[in-house]
Order: sequence, then C-alpha cells, then structure tokens
Amino acid sequence: KCRTVDGDWVYTARRADTQGSGKHIDSQTGSEGDFLHRTGGVMGAGGSWPRNPLELKDIFIAVKTTRKYHKSRLDLLFQTWVSKAKEQTFIFTDGEDQELRRRAGANVINTNCSAAHTRQALCCKMSVEYDKFIESQRKWFCHMDDDNYVIVPSLLKLLSSYHHTQDVYLGRPSLDHPIEAAERVKSDGSVSVKFWFATGGAGFCISRGLALKMSPWASLGNFISTAEKIRLPDDCTMGYIIEALLEVTLTHTHLFHSHLENLQRLPTDTVLEQVTLSYGGFENRRNVISIGGAFSLVEDPSRFKTVHCLLYPETDWCPSMGHH
Repeated sequence: KCRTVDGDWVYTARRADTQGSGKHIDSQTGSEGDFLHRTGGVMGAGGSWPRNPLELKDIFIAVKTTRKYHKSRLDLLFQTWVSKAKEQTFIFTDGEDQELRRRAGANVINTNCSAAHTRQALCCKMSVEYDKFIESQRKWFCHMDDDNYVIVPSLLKLLSSYHHTQDVYLGRPSLDHPIEAAERVKSDGSVSVKFWFATGGAGFCISRGLALKMSPWASLGNFISTAEKIRLPDDCTMGYIIEALLEVTLTHTHLFHSHLENLQRLPTDTVLEQVTLSYGGFENRRNVISIGGAFSLVEDPSRFKTVHCLLYPETDWCPSMGHH
C-alpha cells in the first residue's frame, strides 16, 4: 500500500538549472545567490519558479518539550536553528517559565498538559499543537522534538516540491512495517487496522489541506479521544487518522532523523542536505552524526553547533575560519 518516496527522489524531481531566470530573495539574508546556493534552487516542474514560492512564514514549526528540558535542550535550539526561524517556531511545553517566556514571548505555549511522559500527556500536547496550527492560517504544520536540529533551508526546499492544498503527510517511519491497532466496532468485538505512521522523534510535516480534513478526529480535544480509542501515542494517532481513516498515504522520506536510528551511519557529505537531525540521550551518548568542524565532541556533544556553523559561518559565536 505504501509508496516509498525516497528523499533523494523528492530532491531530484525539483532540481533544475539554478543559472536560469529563477529569482528568489532569501528572507533571512536578503541575498538571492546565497539562497540558491544553500537550497540548490527550488524550481517548478518546467524549470521556472513555482507560482507561489514557499516562504518561511508559511510554515508553523511546533517544538514539543517539557519543563525539565527547558535549560538542557532548548538553550541549544535557541542558540542554533531556532534563531533562523524565530517567528515560525512555537514551543509547546507543560510548565510556566519566565526565562523562556522572556526569550520567546507569545511563541511559548503552556499547554497545561501533564509533565509525565505518558501517552495521555503526549496526546494532550499534540492536540494543542494541532489547534494552534489551524488557528495560525499557515500552509504547513511541522512537528519537532526538543532534540531535533532543523535544517531550515532543506525544510523549505522539501516542502516547496508539494502544494499545501494537496494531501501531504511527510515523515519517516520508525518501523519497517505498518503498525496494527485494534479498532472498536459497535457490538462484535474489535477489528484490527494496519497503517504507517511517521515517528514524532524525527519530526514530520502535514499540509494544511490534509490537516483540515483531520478536523473531526483531531480538533478541539477530539485528538485525545481518538488516541484513547486506539490506545496509542500521539505520533501513531496522527498516522491512524491520516492513513486508516482518511486513506491518505504517508510519504516516506529519509531526510528526517531521530535518535532511535544509528546517526553515525549518516554519510558526512550528506548531513547538510538532511531536514532534521538528532542526538542520543544518556544511555546512548555517542549516537551523534559524524561531522568534523571547529568544535570538539566535548564542546559540542550533539554536533548541532558544528552543523550550524557549517550552514551559517557568519554567526557571531562560530569560530572564524580564517576569513577575518
């Protein structure tokens, strides 16, 4: 049932001659050439720019966190990729924190969900993320975890090869087979349903068109009841609504990464083309991407600072590579 759309395929389908008439000013740097250089040029099928080129402001990036990780995890994100997508990134947490509020203002959303790492607490947060996205009127919803690095130019590039009015569910399954859930049926016991889901730990994106169709099962707390019905976590519930109920296929991509996979196996020369990266936790300290740079493993155990300085060498805290 599942079409595996390889990440590379998504890229090459849209890669075209960047020397053409394509004009697009990068909203971050204002420099057209730099944008083309970093994104490889997002072109429409005919080698011309899409009629409505996707901009950063069209994307709603939700980062799920919990109070105990505000310092240890979020500081790193604010210092790195979030600084390149401040207005677009919303932090969903479970406890009021004045320092965080001072830093991100209205972009911090205290969900008032439980801080426990339970199915119910995770689904409660996802439910709030969904409602805030719908309210935002933006074109794309991307859910991230607080241990993800988002390569913003790659995210823009990937989403530009789709249209937000299409039914698009993009992500990476953590399993190599569809999951099975018991669906309650009126009187005759339960019936099982199979579907793929994109793992929340690697991040996933949903188009506005598809998100609106999910509304009966996802909006205003319905997400929580849907999850309770199948007794599965938040990311599985997303897959259930999209694949099992709406019959929209997950587009598998290899450009999203969670700490559940062996990150050291990611080829060094492809790191900057990925969309999300992650790092291993306490039990798996060494599970990080293999990439050299100005920072040692001790200074930058997650390798996020190293990646950031390769993407944005002009950043004031990045060691100068002899260009001063």
